[in-house]
Amino acid sequence: MSRKIRKEDALKYHEQGSPGKIEVTPTKRLSSQRDLALAYSPGVAEPCLEIADNPESVFRYTAKGNLVAVISNGTAVLGLGNIGPAASKPVMEGKGVLFKKFAGIDVFDLEVDAEDPDEFIKIVKSLEPTFGGINLEDIKAPESFKIERELRDQMNIPIMHDDQHGTAIISAAGLISALEIVQKDIAKIQIVVNGAGAAAIACAKLYLSLGAKVENIVMLDSKGVIRTDRDNLDETKKQFATEKNVNTLSEAIKGADFFLGLSVADSLPAEDLLEMGKDPIVFALANPDPEIPYAVALDTRDDVVMATGRSDHPNQVNNVLGFPYIFRGALDVRATMINEEMKLAAVRALADLAKEPVSDLVKKAYGDSTLAFGKNYLIPKPLDPRLITAISPAVAKAAIDSGVASAPIEDWDHYNIFLQKKLGIDQKLISRIINRAKKDPKRVVFAEANNYKVLKAAQILKDENIAEPILLGKRDDIVKLIADNHLDLDDVKIIDPYEDQSLLEKYGEIFYEKRKRKGVTKLEAVKAMRERNMFGSMMVHLNEADTLISGLTKDYPRTILPALQVIGKEEGIEKVAGMYIISNKKGTFFFADTTVNVDPTVDELVDIIGLTARAVRFFDMEPRIALLSYSNFGSNRGAVPDKAMKAAALAKEKFPDLIIDGDIQANVALDVDLQRENYPFSALAEKGANTLIFPNLISGNIAYKLLMEIGGAEAIGPILLGMKKPVHVLQLGSSINEIVNMASIAVVDAQSKQGLNE
Repeated sequence: MSRKIRKEDALKYHEQGSPGKIEVTPTKRLSSQRDLALAYSPGVAEPCLEIADNPESVFRYTAKGNLVAVISNGTAVLGLGNIGPAASKPVMEGKGVLFKKFAGIDVFDLEVDAEDPDEFIKIVKSLEPTFGGINLEDIKAPESFKIERELRDQMNIPIMHDDQHGTAIISAAGLISALEIVQKDIAKIQIVVNGAGAAAIACAKLYLSLGAKVENIVMLDSKGVIRTDRDNLDETKKQFATEKNVNTLSEAIKGADFFLGLSVADSLPAEDLLEMGKDPIVFALANPDPEIPYAVALDTRDDVVMATGRSDHPNQVNNVLGFPYIFRGALDVRATMINEEMKLAAVRALADLAKEPVSDLVKKAYGDSTLAFGKNYLIPKPLDPRLITAISPAVAKAAIDSGVASAPIEDWDHYNIFLQKKLGIDQKLISRIINRAKKDPKRVVFAEANNYKVLKAAQILKDENIAEPILLGKRDDIVKLIADNHLDLDDVKIIDPYEDQSLLEKYGEIFYEKRKRKGVTKLEAVKAMRERNMFGSMMVHLNEADTLISGLTKDYPRTILPALQVIGKEEGIEKVAGMYIISNKKGTFFFADTTVNVDPTVDELVDIIGLTARAVRFFDMEPRIALLSYSNFGSNRGAVPDKAMKAAALAKEKFPDLIIDGDIQANVALDVDLQRENYPFSALAEKGANTLIFPNLISGNIAYKLLMEIGGAEAIGPILLGMKKPVHVLQLGSSINEIVNMASIAVVDAQSKQGLNE
């Protein structure tokens, strides 16, 4: 169903608070007179002189390398036509917001009062020193063709008219997918293009680059079919003029394989759709209403493969799938242009991504658990976070290979991390963990294998060679789930505890010997092994698996207790603990204890500190530990501050190499400036804390859940610390991605415990 947007709502949205949708935010501290002197006079003279001596250093000392201009003269705005430059500004601001949200690119929008193309070209060319790239927007054809062509020839930064090439790139990716589904060859298909504006011409040109034949294309404008015998055709239309004896859409559409609409609503009647060939592909991209309504097309033909420009239908051809990531890749190698090779690389990256398993995150975002490559999923969804790491590297590599990159990328793994950070999520830590896991995959037994998320995660782990999954549960249920969801898990081991009574008795005997003086009878021990967490724990205990993952559908205590009873704690460890890794734009932080110990004593807090510090180092980071309280270094007295203060003192004695302090409030622990000003003696005053030890379970549990829900943080965990062998408990309801992350951590944990990690 189409969303109804009321005029008053739209106007209020743009007016409320600060008018418009953008603002400029300084990236440097401006809190003192010295800061101002560095930012402006006299300090600013130094980078100016450096740039004068070495023009390339402008990318080092200014924001040019991440700054794009969105420029329009307002002559062809959305479906509004020539409304002028001022009226186009809300659209240009909106484009800037999308650049920032999806690719971390900063934008200045520029609305230019110049309809004459030569004047417009002169103005834009003069802006080259300011920007790393130019996104032309909403400029009418045919002037837009000349403007883009001449600016590309005259300037040495990436230039792209997104109205042309954005639609072309996204639709081309969709066409590749659609042709694969209907098993047709692009070189042989008959194409009808209804519309001959900037986007239609660019689409047709890109299809030719993919292998379509110009003689198989019929293009129409408002006057009918563009034929070679028509008078007054401009150069852009002449290249698609046909010699076929057709004059109308109804004549051209007969037997066609692919209809591309970039024209007006309801221009493709249902009777014309019936005249198309078998398995017709229809991209009806007129907005807001397509050339043929989606429902009408599907009612008319059940073999139609359909795409529109609307978000309320499958297969939305949305330019946001392309331009942020194309410019990201171009900027990051300082490309001197966006050429055909770079556009084709974006097309293929999009088409390839559509065939990858759809992440649980995307399915949740769109409320559709059935998303998978097919007629209703030809191209990725705009909120898919993988777009940046699929498209931008492909574009960057194409720029390098085609010789237009001024600063080629050498470390592609580092570049991938850089791109993920542009989305506001620091994935460095988990990326390192996954890479380590791949070096020596371990056997991971999943105690809840009768769950789709677990099975999907198992497939990813297997495909990526991160782990060797073992699926634990009722065999028939697991096999049916695999078949129903078309998962590739045929070669993965399935273990059904109910199938082998002798194995249950063997495990039960071992458990009985462990627990017979804890009131467990032999019969009870055998019976207990039917519980999958018990059975899986015993597999790990007997080295029949390397690690156990569970907890997706059960409360934490019900998962951890069997592991403690069967596997037990490390030697010398009195208490196990739970830790979360919290990542946001400010960095990566470690929270403990968040899941196990309700109200630890001072001595238990010291043990938790030791376990947590070791875990942080396990993740290749140096712990800087804060004992949290509601006071700072004795400013308030009470049970919590006293406990934190005593634990900090004892921990310093026991672990003299640790950076640790407390009692301290959370904001002070993280704010270096605040500490230096008020508590310069603090051990955390130099770099701030990255590891937060909570005084009790209540505070830790509340803190990480609040950060996840309203703080925009990503959480990995809970990670169980202090077990003799690796057992890791999922958060109730974890996503597929979270299961994969936790399994990767478990593999590396197993490597470490066997002395195999590097």
